[in-house]
Amino acid sequence: MAQLKVELIAFSESLGFDLCRIAPAGVPPHAEQFRQWLGDGDAGTMEWLARNPDRRTDPRLVLPGVQSVIVLGMNYWQPDPETSGQARGRIARYAWGDDYHEVIERKLRLLDEWLRDRGGVQKTYVDTGPMLERDFAALAGAGWQGKSTMLLHPKFGPWLFLAEVLTTLPLAADEPMRDHCGKCTACLDVCPTQAITSARRVDARRCISYLTIENKGSIPEEFRAAIGDRIYGCDECLDVCPWNRFAQESRESAFAAREFVHGWSLRDFLALDDDGFRTLFHKSPIKRIKRRGFLRNVCVALGNIGTPDDLPALERLTDDPEPLIAEHARWAIERIRERTTTDSASHSAALAENSRG
Repeated sequence: MAQLKVELIAFSESLGFDLCRIAPAGVPPHAEQFRQWLGDGDAGTMEWLARNPDRRTDPRLVLPGVQSVIVLGMNYWQPDPETSGQARGRIARYAWGDDYHEVIERKLRLLDEWLRDRGGVQKTYVDTGPMLERDFAALAGAGWQGKSTMLLHPKFGPWLFLAEVLTTLPLAADEPMRDHCGKCTACLDVCPTQAITSARRVDARRCISYLTIENKGSIPEEFRAAIGDRIYGCDECLDVCPWNRFAQESRESAFAAREFVHGWSLRDFLALDDDGFRTLFHKSPIKRIKRRGFLRNVCVALGNIGTPDDLPALERLTDDPEPLIAEHARWAIERIRERTTTDSASHSAALAENSRG
């Protein structure tokens, strides 16, 4: 088994994974906290998290005879390019390239075949199964769980996609990594909506990633201004982490930024119909929120940073067949007009003050 583990790590690296660690297949340490989090309603409308909590907190109920949890990590960090011109919306870095589920699932199928040839029975997951993946990643020493709840690694910072392989092969578990957050509270302090309510506790209902992705309905008005120019997810607590100083560019070309990430203005997105949306976001994780969710987000961003030049495009959407889009377009128009009126009044007051001077 020791030799098998060495060969496993080498094979995972050949597939493109940056980390391969082993955790014991038992109940993870935060199982009760997870249940409490669900009971407090902090998961919002993500009902699937509450389905079968016993299976989600015990891999032995998922795969009979499981002996080990193989934790795999893939770095996805990409540098920020220089941009200029019209107002652009921010997209979470994980969605800049191809859908990581599809990229990693292909690699997991190959890994599963490799393990089956060596006598193992497996179940594989990429953020899609009943797994507390960050718990198992921390147990395996693939990093430690930061105060933002994100997994942090001294070499890759918070920029790791995680995948898990439950296997019946008895592989030696790795040692956990100690917590290196210390007294730092940068992620708690920077959260635009104060969604990180305490260290390692997030109220999803306040989180911009939840509001712009998982939330299928109207974005509560109390959070719209805080969303700023974000149109899909939020990297604020990741970007501010001091461990980012060690971040390095991903070697997976599929995660490279596509043209729409930095080359499209917010107004450009407003012209997308359903076919155009599906074509533009083919193989992108953004496709999962559909046109209605994405243009809802774009309207909110324009309401926060748009100009009168954006009003004609927004006004066309007030009659959109999708009520969710029409509602948020009307809100954006009101915000831009209010801001324009205020700016004009301030400019006039400044001119009057100067003339008196």
